[in-house]
Amino acid sequence: SFTSQREPKYSATRRLHLKSILLRRATSMLLAESEEKRVEKERFLAECFPQPKTSDLSVQQLQELCKELHRKIDVTDEARYDIALKVDKNESEIESLRQKIASLKGVRRPSLKRVKKNTENLLGAYSDPSKLMKADFKANLKTVKKEDEKREEVIDWRKNVEAMSGMEGRKKLFNSGQ
Repeated sequence: SFTSQREPKYSATRRLHLKSILLRRATSMLLAESEEKRVEKERFLAECFPQPKTSDLSVQQLQELCKELHRKIDVTDEARYDIALKVDKNESEIESLRQKIASLKGVRRPSLKRVKKNTENLLGAYSDPSKLMKADFKANLKTVKKEDEKREEVIDWRKNVEAMSGMEGRKKLFNSGQ
């Protein structure tokens, strides 16, 4: 007969033991792989870039060796720069192609809702005088009352100069300032 719960094939302790064995095996494999990569890297570097022998060289020979190493460094820097430019160019090309793919797929248009239009609504929109009337923008504006500015009377400046001349005029100015 069919039961709702399946009985496990292995007990919990057996599963835990198998899991620990698998984890130990995986860690040993990872350590071996990392050691293998390190040995391969050292072999490649020793093959492509042997250690320079500097023990029996004179100062002149050491200077020549340094100049040669600088030239090699310049060549490798140029190559690295060229490769970096190619990578950047390829990445920008990939991005533009992704954008083209997205544009070719197209943007999904939202489904439009149908609007029921009958002749009365259409004719009513054109015949309704409130809808045909142009908006009167000045009707809703506030009216602002201008205050009457105090305007001084225009008087003849020659009479004013004569009145202000002398001590009496200065006294009048002083008194009016207070």
